[in-house]
Amino acid sequence: MIVSIASGKGGTGKTTVATSLVLSIGSIEDSKVQFLDCDVEEPNAHIFLKPLVKKFEPVCVLIPKVDESKCSFCGKCAEICVYNAIAVFKGKVLIFSTLCHSCGGCSLLCPTKAIMEVNKEIGIIETGNFNSMQFIHGILNIGEVLSPPLIKAVKRHINFKGSVIIDAPPGTSCPVIEAIRGSNFCILVTEPTPFGLNDLILAVEVVKKMDIPFGVIVNRANLENSEIENYCSRENIEILMKIPYSRNVASAYSKGIPLVEIIPQYREKFVQMFKLIKERVI
Repeated sequence: MIVSIASGKGGTGKTTVATSLVLSIGSIEDSKVQFLDCDVEEPNAHIFLKPLVKKFEPVCVLIPKVDESKCSFCGKCAEICVYNAIAVFKGKVLIFSTLCHSCGGCSLLCPTKAIMEVNKEIGIIETGNFNSMQFIHGILNIGEVLSPPLIKAVKRHINFKGSVIIDAPPGTSCPVIEAIRGSNFCILVTEPTPFGLNDLILAVEVVKKMDIPFGVIVNRANLENSEIENYCSRENIEILMKIPYSRNVASAYSKGIPLVEIIPQYREKFVQMFKLIKERVI
């Protein structure tokens, strides 16, 4: 079973929930448990899980390279590229690799076969273990703007025979779509603020469009704002858990200490929530 943890905005406590969940279920799951940090632009779950990294794997994408001695400068490669990654001038072809989506259309349509595809490294995948569980995360290279290919590469390590927890990027854009795609259930983490409600609504629309079962966890739930609960009630969305605001938890988070180590009774709450999710999707 694959459970992804997402949020419409950053800073809601998504990683707090993701790491607390995997630490809680690790002791009750007979099968292999994996944790995938797919927030490849700024992965931070390793700060809390402290894995022993054993393997480093570079991830590359294909980008075009032009042999101008064969090029007729006809401009067909630029015409086919909907992302404007190629510009053709008289006697010169410019490749904008950060815009390229590696579709391969330019090389296929080049009438003189002047375009070949070469590897470009966009990041790395680190694999290791914490406790008895497997940890995998991706780290996007500085300056790279397209994270979905790296997220795809991280997800290729999924063991479909076990339980998989995916920490998705924040927001509702392409990286989030790629991270939660194929999940059996998605936990949406929010906070009781106007921004939290606005971005939760967007996230709900995304998971509904993708036909992924979901529920909501409200973090900092003792803040004086009932709009999240009112919205969930109106939309018949289940609130799986409420986590009250705690200065001790916030302080521990800043030191890389997970929620379930500061408040151990939450381990059982996460276990029960996970069992409930498992009953509904399997």
